[in-house]
Amino acid sequence: MAKVPVMQAVVDVLRSEGVDVAFGCPGAAILPLYAALEDSGIKHLVVRHEEGATHMADGWARTNGKVGVAIGTSGPAGTNMITGLYTAQADSIPMVCITGQAVSSKLHQEAFQAVDIVEIAKPVTKWSVQAKEAAQLPWIFREAFRTARSGRPGPVLVDLPLDVQQQEIEWDPSLDAPLPVPEVRPHPPRVRRALDMLLSAERPLLLAGGGVVLGEAHDLLRELAELLGIPVQVTLMGKGSFPEDHELYAGMTGIQTSQRYANKAFLESDLVLALGSRFGDRHTGALDVYRGDRKFIHVDIEPMQLGRVFEPDLGVVSDTRLFLEALLEQARDVVADFRPWVSRVASLRETLTRPDDYRDVPIKAPRVYREINEIFPPETYFVTAIGLYQIWGGQFQTAHLPRHYQVCGQAGPLGWEIPAAIGVKSAEPDAEVVAVVGDYSFQFLVEELAVAAQYDLPFVIVMLNNEYLGLIRQAEADGYDMRTEVDIHYDDHGTDNVTIMRGYGCSGRRVLHPDEIAEAIEWARKEAVATSRPVLVEVMIDREANTARGTRIDALIEPEPVPGG
Repeated sequence: MAKVPVMQAVVDVLRSEGVDVAFGCPGAAILPLYAALEDSGIKHLVVRHEEGATHMADGWARTNGKVGVAIGTSGPAGTNMITGLYTAQADSIPMVCITGQAVSSKLHQEAFQAVDIVEIAKPVTKWSVQAKEAAQLPWIFREAFRTARSGRPGPVLVDLPLDVQQQEIEWDPSLDAPLPVPEVRPHPPRVRRALDMLLSAERPLLLAGGGVVLGEAHDLLRELAELLGIPVQVTLMGKGSFPEDHELYAGMTGIQTSQRYANKAFLESDLVLALGSRFGDRHTGALDVYRGDRKFIHVDIEPMQLGRVFEPDLGVVSDTRLFLEALLEQARDVVADFRPWVSRVASLRETLTRPDDYRDVPIKAPRVYREINEIFPPETYFVTAIGLYQIWGGQFQTAHLPRHYQVCGQAGPLGWEIPAAIGVKSAEPDAEVVAVVGDYSFQFLVEELAVAAQYDLPFVIVMLNNEYLGLIRQAEADGYDMRTEVDIHYDDHGTDNVTIMRGYGCSGRRVLHPDEIAEAIEWARKEAVATSRPVLVEVMIDREANTARGTRIDALIEPEPVPGG
């Protein structure tokens, strides 16, 4: 075999593993890799901050199910990536982060930017490794991709000392291929027991967690629900795995991201088949209430998830898709009649609701989501992060397709949305992408808007800004009463009732009245396409607005009176 630069072999591995876009920031200690990338056919987006690179790789991976790649140089580049690694680990997103490193002979001498990133990254990765020998590198990267994909997906960090990158190895890409990823199949007797428990119940629920999305099991979930006539709930990470306009959709249970009818239906259920769900604390709330007298079947690809929060009545270690395949095979000849329960859930869904048709000024947040639901088609990709707007999104925004509603559910890093949207748009260039953000989160990593502008990546940003009272006070100081003269806007460009904002090569508008939301969003959709840039719609919402909250799913505090008592 011919000798080639070892970084050429690494790039060959990246390509064969399905990587066509990478995100990163060059630096001296990683330049050999960048030299190999130059004519590789792998597109590279230069980011403004290494954390942004990890969130872009995260959004890219959530969209297409492949392993995202983020690249940084030595020292602070790697430490800047830790938040992104933690986010990917928490939400089970496959990712490989590559860091440059000082030369091997200097690592023990506290050399410039020679930080022990391998040890720093270990708690937030599935595997963190430093290359010691150039000949190991193709195998390290093959194992990195296999590890990222295997079992519960997650992130891997590979650290590359500069001297190791500069060597040559014998290499023939025609003889190479990705390592096999082992399947995790369910034990047949446990599948049979799960079916028996389902058929013995009177009011069962199927609970779809993020594992249904990651396992590409949404179609089988729907098939099982329709075959047996069992209502389906989703967790926040499972949102989009079951169409929300389906007659069997039973909402989302939880103490934050939830619907009233869903909590009530859950409390009336007598058995829950949880598929790829971690039973997170914002979903369960008080465990004694959540568990009640109902039985639980917990299916998860990671054995250590079973019993982590509470002991299920039946645990099944399995990939969600393989479990549903096995369950369907045994269920096709059975007879089940849950029609009274389905009717009860439908009745709850019609009566236990929350209003979203507000006309108030300041604007109430649910009205924003009402407009979002009406304007954007089901094929739209949404990204959203952490805070009140995540809670409002879980309560009011609808999702119908897997991987189209993306949320950093567990780690909750501020600023995730903008780089994640760039990752989504890089994975699906022709798709419409929308980032729903808060005014506080927006300022974190906002500089990545310049990346979207540089690479002509258009998407819409809908910001819920609850600093409205500050705007009122300023307006009143200028002689206006914004509580009554809601049609008077700050006007930067001399046009009536429109505020145009510009920055990072992007534009935006501010909205103060609910009747203007739809028109502003439609303007942003067209403007994004016309300019090939992100476009912002800043909606000024009620600062005093609150959301349903509590510690128990049977006793949430509603911010105001709602239908159904």
